[in-house]
Amino acid sequence: MSRIRHVRGSRPVIAGVAVTGTAALLAAALSPTALAEDRPTRSDAIESAGRVLSGRAAELGLTTAQETKVRDVVVDEDGTRHVRYDRTYHRLPVLGGDFVLHLNPDGTYRGASRATKSALSLESVTPKVTAPKAADLAASLLRAAHLGETLKKLTAKPRLVVDALHGAPKLAWQTDAVAHDGLGNPVGRTVLTDATTGDRIDAWDTLESASGDGESLYGGTVPLETTRSGSSYRLKDATRGGTYTGDAANKTDQCLLTICLTRAPATVFSDADNHWATGTDSDRATVAVDAQYGTDVTWDYFKNLHGRNGIAGDGKGSYNRVHYGKDYNNAFWDDNCFCMTYGDGDGKQLGPLVSLDVAGHEMSHGVTSKTAALTYSGESGGLNEATSDIFGTLVEFYADNAKDPGDWLIGEKVVRSGLGREALRRMDEPSKDGKSADCWSEGLADLDVHYSSGVGNHFAYLLAEGSGAKTINGVSHTSPTCDGSTVNGIGRAKLGKIWYRALTVYMTSSTDYAGARTATLNAAKDLYGGGSTEQKAVAAAWSAVDVG
Repeated sequence: MSRIRHVRGSRPVIAGVAVTGTAALLAAALSPTALAEDRPTRSDAIESAGRVLSGRAAELGLTTAQETKVRDVVVDEDGTRHVRYDRTYHRLPVLGGDFVLHLNPDGTYRGASRATKSALSLESVTPKVTAPKAADLAASLLRAAHLGETLKKLTAKPRLVVDALHGAPKLAWQTDAVAHDGLGNPVGRTVLTDATTGDRIDAWDTLESASGDGESLYGGTVPLETTRSGSSYRLKDATRGGTYTGDAANKTDQCLLTICLTRAPATVFSDADNHWATGTDSDRATVAVDAQYGTDVTWDYFKNLHGRNGIAGDGKGSYNRVHYGKDYNNAFWDDNCFCMTYGDGDGKQLGPLVSLDVAGHEMSHGVTSKTAALTYSGESGGLNEATSDIFGTLVEFYADNAKDPGDWLIGEKVVRSGLGREALRRMDEPSKDGKSADCWSEGLADLDVHYSSGVGNHFAYLLAEGSGAKTINGVSHTSPTCDGSTVNGIGRAKLGKIWYRALTVYMTSSTDYAGARTATLNAAKDLYGGGSTEQKAVAAAWSAVDVG
């Protein structure tokens, strides 16, 4: 989705808020029964939000030192508008400065969801700690995270930011340290350092991981939309924004932070008769079929169930790279290339990571980055991962593929005997993997985000299916509650609607589990009414995982 940049001098700025847009006013006021064609447009929403910002700058903590930039826009059927902003302070990005402005159908102020309410004011934006010192700290932490390995091509370049995510706003260095491991696969760590004291504030993984007619590895024979090119066909789907799948040729990216000197290729797969692959992993096109199919189903899920046209909501497709690296036991979404990347696995713990729920998981990271942008550390990082697990699971159910029926296991198709368990994670009772949390507790934020996600995953399962033992599509699921209560589920469709609205309308970069409870309660109220069965079920499911 294109972003409207508010830059000082390009348009009038009132109290640091640039007033944008000159779109014509609606001819008539909207009502709850207004026709779809009478709904305000994205430009209308941005224009009305700009007027509100100008009048409420002080109330929202905006000053002449700050500028705002639109990240996303949601317009409800009744014309209610939700405009999401990022902020800068003296032109420095503000981590945790994001907020959502909620407007009534007539464009007047309704409320705001803010990542932080702390006053944004610093004595100085000149760092006392040098950039090289911050880079050294990030590099040492990356080495420590890969103890015993010799990292190659390690680089670290800091950028100066204002950190409003961790208490009182402070000047900080955000350093992305990247390297390649002994097999040539990429590794990365983002480190946040206090630019005044040199103390480490936080650190998190850089890569958000999780881990069409064609014969796939995991889903049987699946439909594909392709593009004809001369006498052959290309694995590129014009009906879904031009999304395509290419062969990375077992190569990896050669990147200096966010600037890539070279990227692993994504040579688009081609086929002579439009009947793709053999369904065996010895055929390089087989996993390409899985990846493209996963992209197709995920695109359709978000469009048909949530009205979102593509990851960024702008109708533009991403692309897939398969056969990435050597024995690469991972898959990841990368905002920098707007692409998904899949390893082949080592064959011992994991096979090719192109299963349907993994594809849905990775694309959902992209949706999160274009909406709430949940910070990938602490409780917000757990929610980021939970969001991808939730939507990855719902995509699997949505596909209704008999070869890969929906369940509440994550990556069950890609695991091999050497992993020692049946799936990467499970949502009915997350702790069965030996590391994930079923219930909220103090210190949850200290867990790896793939394990702190368990609380959100457990909530989602309870909200959809309810507590107690049951068998779903041949898989036995159990879900004891943390407080001993009994929870009655409201179904997967309503879970998806509530979580999507909470993510796109109410959550911000700093949302924690308590904030997620509030966001989903607000979403359930919007969708089904205050005091509805659905809103009560949301409250019960959160209480059942000790988020009160």
